[in-house]
Amino acid sequence: MCGIVGALTIGQTSFRVGEKYLARILDTVRHRGPDATGTWISSDARVGLGHRRLSIIDLSVAASQPMCNEDQTLWISFNGEIYNHAEIRRELERLGGHRWKTDHSDTEVILHAFEQWGIDCIQRFRGMFAIALWDARHRELWLIRDRIGIKPLYYSVHHGRMVFASEIKALLQDSEQERAMDEEALYHFLSFLTTPAPMTLFQGIRKLPGGCWLRVRSDGTIQQSRYWDVWDHTRPLSGVSEGNIAEQVLDELRTAVQLRKVSDVPVGVFLSGGIDSSVNTALFSEGESRPVKCFSIGYDGDYRSYQNELHYARQMANFAGAEYHERILTQQDLLDFLPSMVHFQDEPIADPVCVPVYYVSKLARDHGVTVCQVGEGSDELFWGYPSWKAQLELQRWGNLPVPRALKSLGLMGLRTIGNQEHREYEWLRRNVQRMPVFWSGAEAFTETHKKSLLSSRLQRQFAGFSSWEALAPIYDRFQSKAWEKSPLQWMTYTDLNLRLPELLLMRVDKMSMAVSLEARVPFLDHKFVELAMSIPEALKTRNGVLKYILKKAVRGLIPDELINRKKQGFGVPVYEWFFDRLGQFARTQLSDFCEETDFLSRAEVMKVLDRRDASRAWNLLNLALWWKQYIGCKNEEMAHSAD
Repeated sequence: MCGIVGALTIGQTSFRVGEKYLARILDTVRHRGPDATGTWISSDARVGLGHRRLSIIDLSVAASQPMCNEDQTLWISFNGEIYNHAEIRRELERLGGHRWKTDHSDTEVILHAFEQWGIDCIQRFRGMFAIALWDARHRELWLIRDRIGIKPLYYSVHHGRMVFASEIKALLQDSEQERAMDEEALYHFLSFLTTPAPMTLFQGIRKLPGGCWLRVRSDGTIQQSRYWDVWDHTRPLSGVSEGNIAEQVLDELRTAVQLRKVSDVPVGVFLSGGIDSSVNTALFSEGESRPVKCFSIGYDGDYRSYQNELHYARQMANFAGAEYHERILTQQDLLDFLPSMVHFQDEPIADPVCVPVYYVSKLARDHGVTVCQVGEGSDELFWGYPSWKAQLELQRWGNLPVPRALKSLGLMGLRTIGNQEHREYEWLRRNVQRMPVFWSGAEAFTETHKKSLLSSRLQRQFAGFSSWEALAPIYDRFQSKAWEKSPLQWMTYTDLNLRLPELLLMRVDKMSMAVSLEARVPFLDHKFVELAMSIPEALKTRNGVLKYILKKAVRGLIPDELINRKKQGFGVPVYEWFFDRLGQFARTQLSDFCEETDFLSRAEVMKVLDRRDASRAWNLLNLALWWKQYIGCKNEEMAHSAD
């Protein structure tokens, strides 16, 4: 895992990439790669690449980056892991014509694969990656993000250059990079707790969507293409027996876990005691001669909004014979971490789970582990969220031949009794307007509530606008490609394209890399995702049991008590803490934010706090803290002139 940066001069401009310029933006992401740093600048200074290295595969100096091919016509800066690199290398060796300078570097495999197959080489890669590749022969820069969007990649085009990096804060080192709020992105952030790709909350800074590449020519021509969509790689398993499907699920998941054990440094597992992390632990332990290291987080009490799961984690650790470590967090730990959290997030990720993810990552790093496996993705693929049930039932009810006038009457009744801010009103409104009820597995403010929350200026600006605008392209792909256009398949596909890459995986990447730890995600191996999306909805929801087919697949692998226990997501007791110092802190920060800006209505913001609506208040607090650190305050450390 690493940090990558770079710049390309485009068109007829005087801008040239200087050593100081490149070093400055590269230094901003040093936490992503503390082991080594490297830069390369072309002889005409029109293109430069930078790399911060966290050594995991092939620790030799020969595997350092930026790396070039034999004749220096290709240069690469790469963040991530190609788990099947040895297999691809053997294929390239059989084809011949490639000279190797490393023993087993996956970076060098990418270079030679691109030489052999061009951009189509990415179809062979099994892994997570953000790749920047300069092709000197064709004078073009390729930026590539992995299929699921596990690794982030940001870019900006301004003042005769395209600048890219693993993190936004690196782009802000360019003094000519504008610092301003993207107001459309703000509108969507209030819905989804994050900004949908390709937007960021910074005006003019974009993020490459998962499964896409970007080709930038030196004349400024930019082309973006989607190279992977899960529906292009599914094989419907209709008519296949439950037992057979369960076997396929376990076999493919076992392969995904085994591939993610490939490393030249110590690897561990985040263990919460739920099904996903417990299965990771069990499969990781297979064939190991030493106990796997597991890491868990708990809190200083059992809160009503979040019950500790540590006893389940300990139970699984004992079952697997693991080396177990845990840490107990307090409200003070959260308050102490907030400034650093905002710094490492780059743009708001309004999920309080960022806090325990950081502390469990630090716990692992403090115990000598450089890589950890995490359980993200399973709930989305196998219907693991109890909250999905209500939306699924409403969608099915809405599909019944009920007169639209009757639905509208129900909507009017809810409006009359003042329920317009409630999710149930929003879901019924969507149904009446013949939209999918489900927009995301994480929604903060409804469209109605959001409109009242905005300042009068933004209310006028976004009159007649909704966050469906961000989902419409995803829905179009679903309608044109999905082999089963069922509500549950839509719910999974939506989250695969928005909530997972831009919220859940982003929080994992930013918080783990803050302590120089690589996080790997077996449930989001693209082959496993393709298999999961080939399973009919009826097998994922049979008898209303969450994760029905996954539980069948792993029965016997982990204790039945962990399989049968009530679902509880990884959480933070922010509800109770908002009654205490966190609430006082949030009120001060949000009051200042509303006075200094013209984005939100102060009166409506205070209503959210007065109601102690903790999840929505956290969303707004993240926004205020981000504004203060990145835009509102003049941060001298980030204000440098370009060299």
